[in-house]
Formats: sequence, C-alpha cells, structure tokens
Amino acid sequence: ISDDNFATIVAGIEQGRVAYDNIRKVIYLLISTGAAEVVLVLLSLAAGLPLPLLPVQLLWLNLVTNGIQDIALAFEPKEGDVLERDPRSPTERIFNQLMIERTMVAAVVMGITGLLTFRWLLDTGWDEPAARNALLLLMVLFENVHLGNTRSETRSIFRMPPWKSPILLVGAAGAFLIHLGALYFPPAQLVLGTAPVDIGVWVTLAGIALILVAAMELHKVSW
Repeated sequence: ISDDNFATIVAGIEQGRVAYDNIRKVIYLLISTGAAEVVLVLLSLAAGLPLPLLPVQLLWLNLVTNGIQDIALAFEPKEGDVLERDPRSPTERIFNQLMIERTMVAAVVMGITGLLTFRWLLDTGWDEPAARNALLLLMVLFENVHLGNTRSETRSIFRMPPWKSPILLVGAAGAFLIHLGALYFPPAQLVLGTAPVDIGVWVTLAGIALILVAAMELHKVSW
C-alpha cells in the first residue's frame, strides 16, 4: 500500500497466508502430539498397566525433541498453491473442523499404538524400565514422522520432499540426534531412564511409527 504497487499487495497477501498456514501447522503438531500422550497415559491406567512414561520422559518429549521441531516448522516454506486458494472467512477459527478431526485421528492413532506396543513389550518379558525406554523412542519416532504429516493439510507427505525445507530437516535431525545421544550418554540415562536398543528394536519401532503416516494419508484422501 505504501508504494502504491499491486505486486507488493499480492506479495503481502501471500506472506500473510504462509504465516497463517505455519501457525496452524505448529499448533496442530503441538496439540496432536500432546493429546496422544494424554490418550496413552489414560488408556494405560484404565487398562491396569504401569505408567507408560515417567513425568521426566514426558517433559523430555514436549520441551526438547518436540520443542525443536515446533520452532523449525514455523519456518516452513510456502506451499505452491497459496495464492490459488479461495479467501478464508474472517470468522473462521484456527480450530476448524479439519483441524479438530485430524488432531483427534493423530492423537488416537499414536496413543493406542503406543499403548499396544507397551503392553506387547511387557507381555513378551520386557521389564518396565526397558519397555518405557522403547516406548519413549517410539514416541520420538512418531514425532519425526508426524512432522512430515504436518507440512500440508491437503498434499501427501510423499509429494513434499524434505530437502525443500532445509530448516525443518535440520530441526528434525537435531531433535532425533539429541534423543539418540540420550540413549548413550550416562547422565541422560540416569535422569531419563534411557538405554541403547539393538537394531532389531530400531527396525520394529520404525515400522510401527509408519502406521501414523498411513493413517494421516488415508485421512487426507478422505477429506
């Protein structure tokens, strides 16, 4: 407006839409992962299982691994169709039907899958600390794959190469490497109850984490 240039107005609208999109993405990631932890803990207690994650482990998930990813997600580049969309209603809330529904789906999938994994580990002879350690790693893996899910509300994760968002890629890798260090760093092991896991456990947990990708892809197709 200040330079009386239509191109400047268009660019301003585009940047405003990108900023709004990224705010929604960060909120969605925060709320869905936090709700998943609530679902996991409540269902575990209702099923008479031991506490699946210790308070310090929940803090680790929310403040360290997830916290780094949230900051990186705020710098997500624009999607290609930003200016092609119809204007949103001024009265539309951030928590619209899509946001509420997708948050619930993600939280339920992560929470129930985490619960079933925890119970399976206990039933197969793992002690509680070892099962919690594996479950904590699974939740970190969930956060990493879910970060890819949040990059677009409509486009498939497979159509959005991670290298096109270098800040997000670095943030996801950084958060993962920090947790990887916690598995081997003795002081972190003492505080978080972590321990190294063998390659078979890594492969199994990574495969389980991909269930979330499948669920989110199906929801995007159905929406």
